Amino acid sequence: MTVTTGPGNTGGTEEGSGARQPGGPSGTAPAPSAGSEGERPAHRPLPVRLLRRPELGAVVGAVALFVFFSLIADSFLRTSSLSTVLYFSSTIGIMAVPVALLMIGGEFDLSTGVMVTSSALVSSMFSYQMTANTWVGVGVSLLVTLAIGFFNGFMLTRTKLPSFIITLATFLMLTGLNLGLTKLISGTVATKSISDMEGFDSARAVFASSVTIGGAHLQITVLWWLLLVAVATWILLRTRAGNWIFAVGGGVDAARAVGVPVARTKIGLYLGVAFAAWISGQHLLFNYDTVQSSEGVGNELIYIAAAVIGGCLLTGGYGSAIGAAVGALIFGMANKGIVYAQWNPDWFKFFLGAMLLLATLLNAWIRKRAEATR
Repeated sequence: MTVTTGPGNTGGTEEGSGARQPGGPSGTAPAPSAGSEGERPAHRPLPVRLLRRPELGAVVGAVALFVFFSLIADSFLRTSSLSTVLYFSSTIGIMAVPVALLMIGGEFDLSTGVMVTSSALVSSMFSYQMTANTWVGVGVSLLVTLAIGFFNGFMLTRTKLPSFIITLATFLMLTGLNLGLTKLISGTVATKSISDMEGFDSARAVFASSVTIGGAHLQITVLWWLLLVAVATWILLRTRAGNWIFAVGGGVDAARAVGVPVARTKIGLYLGVAFAAWISGQHLLFNYDTVQSSEGVGNELIYIAAAVIGGCLLTGGYGSAIGAAVGALIFGMANKGIVYAQWNPDWFKFFLGAMLLLATLLNAWIRKRAEATR
């Protein structure tokens, strides 16, 4: 059993060891074939390589959904409509990408939705109560949010409890803290307005402004989303840390046996989720000026669903950041496409549930086909 950890090489642990091999964009690689040490594997045809990509099912679903709403909703293809779709997708995708990496590493985080709200509340209340520059509150919020992520990862690695239990406990604690502290400090369930405070405009430009590209007005969250996808993809496919993520997701004991720093990898993944929650929280605050303390409950399931639709396995060791981004795009198209088609929006959750089930079945079928071609 060996692990290749050199940068630029996306090998993981060998097949059969219990840990999966990250092999390029597909997230897995076949076991090395017998032969001389320098022997190159036979070049696989394009259809076979496509079948091995975890995001293939999501891409097919996204294209089908785009064509569907383009045909039944005349306004869907308008520039403003597509910008709205991208914006909604980005608010999910910013969190879905690090959640996907966490799932590839074999773990969950049920506290992500309320963690976003906690990040926004800390920024707002610290700035308002301390009459400090808004950027001071933003910085304090970053430290607090990263501390929450570190707590999740540390408790997971030290107690050996399932991440479901650890993060469910964090979810419940944050839900209570968000509501209790907000009412204690502000006297209401929402924060006070900070729009007239120093630094608000510059912070809003970073987290909640819009940019014009090719005549289309895009929210800056779309750029944050694309940046996170690029960074996450680079980490997974071109760094030693990416090898570690796939290895710990495929099998913790096997990964530890070959020298993978399991605890450090898992804590790092939770810190990545916390950083994305901080970005989302700052957007929530600076886009609306005030924050409701009860927001975010239930969003954690949407982030996980986007990652699963994008090809991540619930068992870990398989998936991609690009797939999670496509999963978020599917959510965005479904949410806004229903509106543009003038359907009853009450059907949205049913539609999403059906998509999740179909996408999971399609991904499973594609994966079986890919394994059959090895």
